[in-house]
Amino acid sequence: MMLLTYLPLVLLALDGLPAQEQGLAFDTPAAVWDEALPLGNGILGALVWGDGQPVKISLDRTDLWDLRPVPEFHSEEYSYALMRQWEQEGRVDDLLRIYDNPYHQPAPTKIPAGRIELMIGGAPAFQHTQLTLADATAHMNFEDGTTTQVWIHAQEPVGLITVNGKASVRPRLAAPAFGGKEAGPAEPAIVAGELAQLGYPPPTESAGDNWMAYEQEGWGGFRFAVYLAWRLDKDKWTAAWSVASSAEGPDPLARAKKRSERTLHGDRSALRKTHIDWWERYWRRVWISVPNAAIERQWYLDTYKFGSASRRGAPPITLQGPWTADDGKLPPWKGDYHHDLNTELSYWPCYSGNRLDEGLSFLDWLWNTRGHCKEWTRRFFDMPGMNVPMTADLNNEQIGGWRQYTHSSTTGAWLAHHFYQHWKYSADREFLAERAYPYLRDCAVFLEAVTNERDAAGKRTLPLSSSPEINDNRPEAWFPSITNYDLALIRWLMSTTAELATALEKPDDAAHWNTVLSELPELSLGRDGRMLVAAHHPLKGSHRHFSHLMAIHPLGLIDVSQGEAAQRIIRASLKQLERLGSDYWTGYSFSWLANLAARARDGKKAEQALETFAKAFVLRSSFHCNGDQSGKGYSKFTYRPFTLEGNFAAAAGLQEMLLQSHTGIIEVFPAIPEAWEDVSFSGLLAEGGVTVRAERKAGRLVTVTLSRWAGDAQAPCRIRWPATGAIRTYTLVQGEALVLRPAPGTGAARESRIVAD
Repeated sequence: MMLLTYLPLVLLALDGLPAQEQGLAFDTPAAVWDEALPLGNGILGALVWGDGQPVKISLDRTDLWDLRPVPEFHSEEYSYALMRQWEQEGRVDDLLRIYDNPYHQPAPTKIPAGRIELMIGGAPAFQHTQLTLADATAHMNFEDGTTTQVWIHAQEPVGLITVNGKASVRPRLAAPAFGGKEAGPAEPAIVAGELAQLGYPPPTESAGDNWMAYEQEGWGGFRFAVYLAWRLDKDKWTAAWSVASSAEGPDPLARAKKRSERTLHGDRSALRKTHIDWWERYWRRVWISVPNAAIERQWYLDTYKFGSASRRGAPPITLQGPWTADDGKLPPWKGDYHHDLNTELSYWPCYSGNRLDEGLSFLDWLWNTRGHCKEWTRRFFDMPGMNVPMTADLNNEQIGGWRQYTHSSTTGAWLAHHFYQHWKYSADREFLAERAYPYLRDCAVFLEAVTNERDAAGKRTLPLSSSPEINDNRPEAWFPSITNYDLALIRWLMSTTAELATALEKPDDAAHWNTVLSELPELSLGRDGRMLVAAHHPLKGSHRHFSHLMAIHPLGLIDVSQGEAAQRIIRASLKQLERLGSDYWTGYSFSWLANLAARARDGKKAEQALETFAKAFVLRSSFHCNGDQSGKGYSKFTYRPFTLEGNFAAAAGLQEMLLQSHTGIIEVFPAIPEAWEDVSFSGLLAEGGVTVRAERKAGRLVTVTLSRWAGDAQAPCRIRWPATGAIRTYTLVQGEALVLRPAPGTGAARESRIVAD
């Protein structure tokens, strides 16, 4: 499998490593944590910042959580039936007390690991700091010639620091500011208050001649430890650190010590080589070249962060991934898993971006936590099958918030879409049978049960239906009829569960889910064809979440390939977004718009959205900060809480411009602006496990190369040839690369095959 994965790239890729200018480089020091240089390997994260007095390295580990339960969600008042009753009776205070207010308490929450601080002797003046993407290494240089190098190993849970020069180095470990107060009163949901509200005991600190450490006890006996060891060799000061948690075993301090000391005193050159080798393989798998430098650079930065934040075997990406806030406060929105957009958008780029293995971090976690989700579905809804809490902790347990979304009936359906995506792109029939179909079926069983009531027309309906995050948490956030958000997800789930049942030769199952689909109403459209929020409820103003457009993207229920009627809906819906404006958009809105515009084949609009995102809604660290930082009025939101989904949705948007295959037909350069005369990419993935390389020069297609690394070798591969619009069908043999070029004169596809040695 691995040989076939990389074979097309061995044959075809001539470059791929990010250029130095695509990384980060600052001539002024980062004075705050969210402008730092990010490092990570899925389980460990670090942020490098400061000016040398000190150099600051903020530490994180992705399984560090306060997992105390929410008492309200285990009370007799906690039930779907009672929530419906209270909504009907207008008992808003009771609804807030049970569902919304618990989220304003300090826990459950993600927690940080602390900080390493290095005081550089002689206080040399800061000169320059840089993050090189090709080797995932942070650098800081000083005017006296002192240099620092910080990196986290690509696969091992250790970080390393090297300080070169004659200056002395004085290290310090700073534990997070836990303890000191009991859990306090509610605070705004974006930032839930000080870390001290968690009420932990002081850390246990220890130190020796060339090491220091602390161990911190959290809620319920959970513990984690940070260990830093160092050595001095002539003019080189070298240190290694690790963070270990009691989730790994009973003695996290001993574990962190063993890792750090072994790294410090082992073969660091060999370790460095394995680190660089991993990142070179990562970069050479996929590369792109587009003429818009801003969005190309943002893609490389976001692809770097994805590789740093998501690894199979580690927890999936939260709101901030492995870069929890280092400011003495609980992270924005508690650093949790938001399943009404954030986790889903974060994993959009892994499919066409050929990062399926990294994407399995998310799917493995969803699969392994489904027992908790089924128990919650039974306890709260009193129904069969499975739904998933919208705001969740590390165990995918409900932690509350705006009830219309945290207790939405369709969260599981949106998450199921990722199982489907993995199956379509990997063509892995074992995954289809053992994971994709069972997950979708469980979600479909629940949605069949919860939509068993009928509307006036005799169609299935959802008694409590919302559209994130229309009308926020006001009572009118529940709509009188089923919303397009909920309906699109339910219709998609029923049709797709039937599709997968057919693929597995389960005709009775397929017939059942198609029957449920036939009992659902159609999506609600306005007179001009635009998508409504719900029947008789158009989108009335600028809004950050395009939940009413789910049917267009990502679900693809309405697609330009379906003809003029579908194209009219898409045009009218995007025109309405433009008419209402971006006053109340956040950064991820522009990222999502780029994906929508690419599906609409509007390359110019997609480019504009991505460029606005890159120039106005990211900090200089490249982190998506939600609010407009440009001062140019793209949005009235100007705050800067950092979350990752906008970054990764932007990467997916550029990939949608370069390659699409969601209709079963491969299309290269389907949504690039006319002005993009020279464009190329290598290694992007199409459905069916087909890797694609394509090049366009001087406005003309030069070559398209296809190869299959997985799935059924006899399955046909269909491509729409850009030069003529004709659909061509080919058989791709594993171990071969099919090269297509325009024939002179006609422009028709001319093929040749490259056979591996």
